[in-house]
Amino acid sequence: MPDKMIHAGDGACERRYRALSLWLDRYPGSLRPRNCLGGDERADIAIVGAGFTGLWTAYYLQRADPSARIVLLEREIAGFGASGRNGGWCSALFPTSWSRIARQRGAAAAGAMRDAMRDAVHEVGEVAAAEGIDCDYRRGGTLTLARTPAQLARGRAEVAAVAEAAECGDDDLRFMDASRVAETCGARGALGATFTPHCAAIDPARLVRGLADVVTSRGAVLHEQTAVTGIDPHRVRTPTGTVTADVVIRATEAFTAQLPGHRRDLAPVYSLIVATEPLGDRRLDAVGLSDRPTFADLSHLVCYGQRTADGRIVFGGRGAPYHFGSSVDGAHDRNERVFARLRAMLVDMFPALQGVSFTHSWGGAVAAPRDWHASVAFDPTTGLAHAGGYVGDGVSTTNLAGRTLADLVTGKQTNLTGLPWVGHTSRRWEPEPLRWLGVNAGLAMAKLADATETRTGRPSRVAALLNRLLGA
Repeated sequence: MPDKMIHAGDGACERRYRALSLWLDRYPGSLRPRNCLGGDERADIAIVGAGFTGLWTAYYLQRADPSARIVLLEREIAGFGASGRNGGWCSALFPTSWSRIARQRGAAAAGAMRDAMRDAVHEVGEVAAAEGIDCDYRRGGTLTLARTPAQLARGRAEVAAVAEAAECGDDDLRFMDASRVAETCGARGALGATFTPHCAAIDPARLVRGLADVVTSRGAVLHEQTAVTGIDPHRVRTPTGTVTADVVIRATEAFTAQLPGHRRDLAPVYSLIVATEPLGDRRLDAVGLSDRPTFADLSHLVCYGQRTADGRIVFGGRGAPYHFGSSVDGAHDRNERVFARLRAMLVDMFPALQGVSFTHSWGGAVAAPRDWHASVAFDPTTGLAHAGGYVGDGVSTTNLAGRTLADLVTGKQTNLTGLPWVGHTSRRWEPEPLRWLGVNAGLAMAKLADATETRTGRPSRVAALLNRLLGA
């Protein structure tokens, strides 16, 4: 009976989910929700959240023990959150810096974490190919443009610091001069750029929905449109039943703030995205990016873009406000002022896009820990585990989290279980209104720093202060 009630308006349900992003809109399969939980169930492992973290964890747990009974609980559908709405960067980026990890845990730990993130980029592509998930995976690296003298100095300094620390080989982060950038793309005013090969462009909805199909085909049970109201040791509570399990894994990312007792664990910070229509050959030739590198610039307010497999440009960035009380709401997904700024930024970056139609605009929340440090944890005494706090760098980090959680839960001691993010604890965010003031002040400082650098051409002192506050 609950299933019939949920699916009575399948057409309206599909339209609502497809409106969440370009990726979900053009997803070729059905977005019809699977059955909701219809009573009490027993499982070996219960996973709350069917985004990348939950699904990767289920995938690797199945590989470790195909007989394990795994139940996933999802309030909407698989890929409803950031996993189906992000910019499609499968990168080796980690939200906190390698130098900070080295200061806290040592250079060897930082190097191991860096290498694990690079391996994760490769692993995502390998699994997608092996499982027949066509997610448009293209490992073209990341091109980060310097468009002001201050950005140019920052880019050169980053490359020099990497070389001095001997953190990676010559091909891992290199500087490109203006002429080399011009051969790669038609970005206006590019004074240079940094380039790393450790990133792939993907269609995230195809990946997350494909993972859901794979794990359910192998016996995992996925209950969608099932809201979780509480998580306790060995128990997950919902309005329609309780799942008891030996292990309960929380994989809720930005939605963690909506769980009782977790409001201050992670701050939901909104990131918004726009997408062009498919471009004709003339415009594509002018834009360049033919190898589909993801792209950004060296501004302080984060932006990110990619050229999709069907010839669109997808471009996103921060700038939307943090909402009081860690509110996560569909109304926050849209901010016309930010959408207009993103369109203007993209056209300014690539003049060939002047006059192009933008067909999609959307947004969603990413989860920011107080110290900007993602983490994975498992307590065998309570059976409780969690992973998250990716601050928008989650497409590949979730894969690493899934493999790590699978090792922790099954009791294996591996290189992954010894990584420095395992067991890391971030202190909780301040209570309101301090949280609202702090997060939005940080956004304002990033905007001010960029405006100052554009005007003066010199590095901003405000940016230096912001970096100290974030612990970079």
